[in-house]
Amino acid sequence: MKKILFLSLMVLSVLIISACNNKEKQEQADDKLPEFVEVNLSVTPEHGKANEPIIFEAKVTQGEENVEDADEVKFEIWRAKDEKHEKIEVEHSEDGIYRLEKAFEQEGTYYIISHVTARDMHNMPKKEFVVGTASEPEDPDEMKDSMNMEGH
Repeated sequence: MKKILFLSLMVLSVLIISACNNKEKQEQADDKLPEFVEVNLSVTPEHGKANEPIIFEAKVTQGEENVEDADEVKFEIWRAKDEKHEKIEVEHSEDGIYRLEKAFEQEGTYYIISHVTARDMHNMPKKEFVVGTASEPEDPDEMKDSMNMEGH
């Protein structure tokens, strides 16, 4: 009788310990943060010609998965030292790529920021590109200050 009681207690102990370990592993899995939404911004060509199209692409991924359901993708484009920034909303093309083709009349140094909001995250990489002859670029320190003041 004592052996049966002892064996029953041992089996019960093993089951309780096992259940606690599984619960702890599940809690750790639940606490794991989702992978960051990555944005690979490309400009082709990086040195274009006036009135010829330039292709802007934002390849959006989360881990190994292409993000085809971003809440919003906007390209903000401006010529260096120009206060006027053009914002263009872009739709999904294929395989996590959001694409815009645009030509520029005025030569100079330009900038693009892709504003990507997807899966409760926001990512905004920036690139510089040139149309025709480069103009004086913006001061990087000045850009950081103005972006901080705008709340970016």
